[in-house]
Amino acid sequence: MKLTLNESGKTWLTTEDPAILFEDNEVGRLKKEVWDMTEEELDKVLEEYGVPSASELGVAGTYIQNTARGDQIEKRRKDDIVFVPIGCTENHGLHNNTGLDTFMCTQICEAVRRYTAKQGHEVNLAFTPLNYGGHPYHHIGMPGTVIMPQEVVTEMLIYTMLGLWDDGYRKIIFINNHGHLWMLEAAIQEFCKRYQLPGIYRVIDWHRAVREFFYPTDVHDDSLETHFIHADEAETAVALLMFKDMVNMDYVQDKLGEALLPDGHIDKSVDPYRRPCRWSEGEGHAAIERSATPEGIVGVPSQATARKAKRPIVAILKYLTLLHDQILEAYPAGTVPPVEKVSLRSAEELAPFLKEPLSEGWKSVAELPRVGYFEKL
Repeated sequence: MKLTLNESGKTWLTTEDPAILFEDNEVGRLKKEVWDMTEEELDKVLEEYGVPSASELGVAGTYIQNTARGDQIEKRRKDDIVFVPIGCTENHGLHNNTGLDTFMCTQICEAVRRYTAKQGHEVNLAFTPLNYGGHPYHHIGMPGTVIMPQEVVTEMLIYTMLGLWDDGYRKIIFINNHGHLWMLEAAIQEFCKRYQLPGIYRVIDWHRAVREFFYPTDVHDDSLETHFIHADEAETAVALLMFKDMVNMDYVQDKLGEALLPDGHIDKSVDPYRRPCRWSEGEGHAAIERSATPEGIVGVPSQATARKAKRPIVAILKYLTLLHDQILEAYPAGTVPPVEKVSLRSAEELAPFLKEPLSEGWKSVAELPRVGYFEKL
């Protein structure tokens, strides 16, 4: 069913759940397709992406860092998009591993790599630059949670981007699961201000990208029953589907947080209620974890099953594939957006830096002249 809003002319795709609707564009139609899939269709998609599969971090030929450089260069010449999983070390309850956020992102990226490889244009993967991450204040004092200063996080990401760009990867997509999104956004913005290098740079908070599929609904009998918060039904369900051997449900506990303001102002992790404020836009509205949820859980993970994660995982796999394919179609390997449209540098100045690394006439970013807000090298 389509609903047209006359004041804007925009058309929406509605569902049986009045809280869920999708834009009538390629992204929205993809989501609607996943929304309407049967479980058999979901299973078929998961099989196409090889989900579940063991971690590929130590599997030769899967990441830039575990592939012979000659082979990796040939991959990059066909496809210069790189997915960079962004992780952390964080207490997710006794039943989950503290690397849960990292493995959610690596497993999703690896699945997209397997699929795109079969399509003939394999997306590149880079090891995560953040095995430890930045954290919101309310995680302070939690054992198992390792908090890096914000400047460490942003500088690590800026220089990761710079090194990847210099090696020919000019479309850099951070895939994130953890609650330090503003630090990743800051890193991208600062990278662009300092260097003014043409490319495509994005951070995808993957669970927010497909938030509709984390919304509890009566439409699907495989639906989650509670909203996505932290180490809860949603995150545990994804872990059970993607890396179940790292989970031990014998230890599972349920615990809810403690709000310090009336309900309705602050949204949940994937912004399902469209409330005025995101959870990350302040502190003091809820008790810190150490006080309210020392178990490291905010939710009811005891209700989690791998089945409940199938639809959101299919949604993110299909979405990331679409994003990858559309970027590559718009800017094939070796090309970038027009310099004059995305930089104050000239096309003539940047021409040697955009050449194949180590080819005749190529220059490294180490040779870039300073311009604009280029404060640090």
